[in-house]
Amino acid sequence: MHLDMISRYPETTPKPIPLLFVHGSFSDARIWDESFLPFFARNGYEAHAISLRGHGCSEGHEHLHTWRLADYVADLTKAATLMPQPPLLVGHSMGGMVIQKYLETSPEAAGAVLMASVPPQGLLPVNLHMAMRHPFLFQQMVLFSLLGPSYGSIDMMRRLLFSPDMPSAKLRKYFDYVQAESQVVALDMMGLNPLRLKPEQLQIPLLVLGAQQDTFVSPALVRDTARFYRAECHIFQSMAHAMMLESNWQEVAEYLLGWLERAVETRPEAEMAV
Repeated sequence: MHLDMISRYPETTPKPIPLLFVHGSFSDARIWDESFLPFFARNGYEAHAISLRGHGCSEGHEHLHTWRLADYVADLTKAATLMPQPPLLVGHSMGGMVIQKYLETSPEAAGAVLMASVPPQGLLPVNLHMAMRHPFLFQQMVLFSLLGPSYGSIDMMRRLLFSPDMPSAKLRKYFDYVQAESQVVALDMMGLNPLRLKPEQLQIPLLVLGAQQDTFVSPALVRDTARFYRAECHIFQSMAHAMMLESNWQEVAEYLLGWLERAVETRPEAEMAV
């Protein structure tokens, strides 16, 4: 199966650790190419983003609603083997859970970053939080999940994913990225395929990032994820769920870059070989 990959390379010899970005539900690799891939390429990294099967320009759209979480993990495994060295994995929302499932059995990674990620407990606490705090928005999200992009609107996307001050012109552009998602994968994350990764399995640097205005993955859930993995955690103020597309996206990118330089690049080569 062909999986589409967007790649950006630095103008000079790249740093030894490639970066591999994994998108969340209802989107594809293009969300990373708006700002993050060019940013990290400018800072010396090979930066790659995969579109999981049935997303973007990857094959498998005709079977989208039959794909399982394990299929997405297989896609990540395939993409990781194409890297010149074990990559550092960065996953957003559902993509964060794909990375956690990958790490159950595949420790070959230089590190991992979970951005506004589905927590280790799965989607249930995420849905409960949203249903209690934002009941009307939760109902709209459920209908959107069941009926697809034709039900969605730019206004709904703003309230679900972005800060109130996001320019309308950018919202219209990002709305074109929205697509349907496998509901079987959602059920897997609700408990059909629970996470079996144990914190003691991880021998790699891990960073957990969240957004104060996130209506999906609350800051409390982000902090719970960081405590579970005994990982560094940072919550960005004035930012919502779609952190890589927000107007102040560079705050996240620069924090991630600083963490890479102090927590990953400084590790002895023997520790990074897994």
